[in-house]
Amino acid sequence: MKTEEIKSDCRYFIGEKPCRAKRLCPGCAEYSPMGFRILIIKIGAMGDVLRTTPLLKALKQKYRESHITWLVDSASTDLLNRNPDIDRVAPYDWSSLLKLQVEHFDLLLSLEKIEPAIALAELIHAKKKLGFGMNSHGTLRVFNPEAGYALRLGIDDQLKFIENKKSYPHIIFEAVQLPFQGEEYALALDPLETARAKDLLSTLGARPDKLTIGVSPGAGHVFANKAWTIPGYVELIQRVLKNFDAQVLLLGGEREMEMNRAIKEALGDGILEVGAQPLSRFMAVVDHCDILISGDTLPMHIAIAMKKEVLAIFGPTCNQEIDLYGRGEKIVTSKDCAPCYRSRCDIRDHCMEAIPVDTVYEAMERLIKKKQSKKGGCY
Repeated sequence: MKTEEIKSDCRYFIGEKPCRAKRLCPGCAEYSPMGFRILIIKIGAMGDVLRTTPLLKALKQKYRESHITWLVDSASTDLLNRNPDIDRVAPYDWSSLLKLQVEHFDLLLSLEKIEPAIALAELIHAKKKLGFGMNSHGTLRVFNPEAGYALRLGIDDQLKFIENKKSYPHIIFEAVQLPFQGEEYALALDPLETARAKDLLSTLGARPDKLTIGVSPGAGHVFANKAWTIPGYVELIQRVLKNFDAQVLLLGGEREMEMNRAIKEALGDGILEVGAQPLSRFMAVVDHCDILISGDTLPMHIAIAMKKEVLAIFGPTCNQEIDLYGRGEKIVTSKDCAPCYRSRCDIRDHCMEAIPVDTVYEAMERLIKKKQSKKGGCY
């Protein structure tokens, strides 16, 4: 085989070793040219990465012969791995950054606003760039007018908190010149982790035939008061277990251990505590739930992606940017100062404390009855 016969534009070509076909390029039946090359820059946070995935289906429909690379924070790669519409998940590290500046793309979708990402977007070789870049002042600019609305949402509280009625997917679709038609999140699970999650739940005593409600009380530490109250969750779970034949899974990682421990101590054996799990296994655990209740958090986004019924509780963040796709309900605080996206709050009886248990329970009751009707009265 001559050097000029090597098909380095094949999506399976490695270069330093044989490809998966284990055969030489001339006459290879598995040759698949990359075609239209697309780079997506969406690094984090995890929930934002997941709610950007609706773009994938639309991109593959518009550019049928295409190769999609997604640059993402290493902690979020499990959210994108195994997705059939992504050809390469590039972790956000020096190796990827150096490589991407050498490659050439047909289309760049730059969807981060942080300085390193928008600086990189300016350096990327791409025939067309959409989304966000960096101007000569070292600050944020847009590559195309359609991305201006998304930029303004970040600097105009009136627009973001009051006037905007568009969901996040809708906003980013417009920013990259794609018509939004209700495309949903895309998340693929690892079959091995699905099996491990099943074994884990069996060890905890969970029954596959019972209505399973996932409770994820934590809410990160970026925004103040993003989580509902411990007494609220305790009373909610007590009422659910008293009135319905259901099992409740207490979900959360290392950051939520203190909050989860308090809830577990209050409920005793009435709840199954899953404990901290790797992200890939946590996603599989959520997939075993029929209903998930949480604040505006990553578990909420995972449940939306898994097409679960979601009961989402909102205080300092914008509920209108979240699309439940007709599966679930939103509880929104009545406090006038919300949403606010503050990192600190000294208000007594704050936005989440103002949400009564009755309101949350009534919504949960409706979702349970909805699931029961779909199951023909089971549970």
